[in-house]
Amino acid sequence: MQKFRSVPFIALLTCSLCFGAPAAMADAAFDSWKESFWPQARKAGISKQVYDEAMNGLEPDPEVIRLAGDQPEFTRALWDYLDRAVSDSRIENGREALREWTDWFDKIEADYGVSRYIVASIWGMESSYGSILDNPEIVRGTIRSLATLAYEGGKRKKFGRTQLLAALKILQEGDVAHHKMTGSWAGAMGHTQFIPTTYLAHAVDATGDGKRDIWETVPDALASTAAYLKSSGWDSGKTWGYEVTLPKGFNYALANLKTQKSLGAWEKLGIKRARGGGFPRKDDKAKLFLPAGANGPAFLVLKNFEVIKKYNNANAYALAVGHLADRMLGVQGFQQPWPREDRPLSFDEKKELQAQLNKKGFNVGAVDGRIGPKTRGAIRQYQSARGLTPDGYDSMKLLERMKEGN
Repeated sequence: MQKFRSVPFIALLTCSLCFGAPAAMADAAFDSWKESFWPQARKAGISKQVYDEAMNGLEPDPEVIRLAGDQPEFTRALWDYLDRAVSDSRIENGREALREWTDWFDKIEADYGVSRYIVASIWGMESSYGSILDNPEIVRGTIRSLATLAYEGGKRKKFGRTQLLAALKILQEGDVAHHKMTGSWAGAMGHTQFIPTTYLAHAVDATGDGKRDIWETVPDALASTAAYLKSSGWDSGKTWGYEVTLPKGFNYALANLKTQKSLGAWEKLGIKRARGGGFPRKDDKAKLFLPAGANGPAFLVLKNFEVIKKYNNANAYALAVGHLADRMLGVQGFQQPWPREDRPLSFDEKKELQAQLNKKGFNVGAVDGRIGPKTRGAIRQYQSARGLTPDGYDSMKLLERMKEGN
C-alpha cells in the first residue's frame, strides 16, 4: 500500500471557493455515471438496496485519481527495497506475531500445508502485521476507491469496474459492513490485502462465526492467505529458493528465469549453496535468478517463488517475502553482498543504453526502455567482446563505460 499526503483544510476550502462550478459539474457527472452503472450491478446479482446503500451520496476521491494516473519511474535499487521490506523491526515483529498467534498458525499450516513463515511474511509485507490498518492517511473506503477508478481510472477503469462489482457482492453476502470495508486506494483489503475478486474466490471463515472477516479477524486473514497460496500451487514442505554461488566461467545466459533444471543438474554445472551443504531434494526443479548480475547474490528459485508472485507479480516482492520468512526462521542475511556502489537505470537511461548498443553494432531492435531477452543478449555480446563478465546486467557502470566510447 502507498501512503498518501493529507491536504490542508485551507487548501480544500480555497479549491472549493475557486473551482466550485467545475466540482459541481464533476459531481453531477459522477452521479450520472452511478445511475448508468446500476444495470451492470443488477446483472451481476446485486440488489438495489445494497447498491443504493453503497453508492448514494458517494463522491469520487481525487487522491485516487491522482495515484491512478501517477506513473513514477521505479529506480530504487533492489537492495534498498529489501532493506525496508526485511528490516530488523519487521523481523522481530514477525517473530512476535508468530508467538502471539501460534495456535492459529499451527492449525493453518496443518490445514493448508503452507509454511507459517511465508504466511507471516506476507502479513508483514502487506500491512506490517495489521499496524497500518488504523492509519487514516493510508486506509480508504473500498467502495469509494473502486467507484472512483471505475468512473475515471484511465487504464485502471476496467479493473475498477470488475473489482467494484466484486466488492458489492461481498457487501451483499454480509461478510463486512460498508463502513468497515476499507483498504488501499486500489482496493486491496484487510490484513493481507486481498482485492475483492481474490477475496470472493479464496477468503475463508477460519473462526466459524459465519463471516470471512479479513479486516478485524486475524485468523480469517491468515487462513485466507494460506488458502490462496495452496490453490495457486504451493509445494508443501518445500522452500522458495536457495542463495547459491556460481563457478568461474559460468554460462550466464542460463540466468534468465526461463531455463529450468533440477537442482542436481544445476549442481553438476558447479552451482553450490552459498552456506555450504547439499540440496535436500536434488530432483526439485529450479531457475537461476541474478537480480544484480554477477556482482550480487545469486539464487536458485523453485516453484514456490512463482506461487508467491501470484500474490504480487514482481520478482523483488517474491524475493522479499522469501527472505523475510527465512530471517524469521533464523537464517542469516545474504552471503554475497549487493553492489551498493551501483544503481539501477532509469527508464530514459535504459533507452540510452539500448541506443548505445545499437550504435556499437549489438542489435537490440526497438529502443523502448524495456530490458528483455534481446537486450540482455546484446549486453552479453558487448560484455564478451570487451572481456567483461557476460551477465547481461544493465548497470549504470555499463552505461558509463559505453558513453566513454568503450
